[in-house]
Amino acid sequence: MTGPAMNDSPALMRDLRWSPAEKAIARKVFESALLQELAAVVRETKEMAAKIEQVGDVWDLERYLTQRRHEIDRQYDYRYSVLAEVFGNLIRKGRIREEDLRGLRDDKLDYVQAYAKF
Repeated sequence: MTGPAMNDSPALMRDLRWSPAEKAIARKVFESALLQELAAVVRETKEMAAKIEQVGDVWDLERYLTQRRHEIDRQYDYRYSVLAEVFGNLIRKGRIREEDLRGLRDDKLDYVQAYAKF
């Protein structure tokens, strides 16, 4: 597979056409990764809450939750125009594997692979 020209990628990614089968694969992978991320936040929150001893600890927990919510909101964007970038970032961070995207056409996988290498 040849990689896309990254300087042209935003315009070209918007032009990608997702088949119904690709949309189903993408949704499944996206939802699975998001649920895993949210489960990790719940675990970490419970651990932090169990250690609360003073008011400052409550505000630390609130800051942590706010920060994580912003990170997750930025990272998990299910618009088809940016989905290849999202998947590339998730691969780079170890949240998904390229094999999870089996069934997507090469035009999309090329972008995913390119973003995973950033």
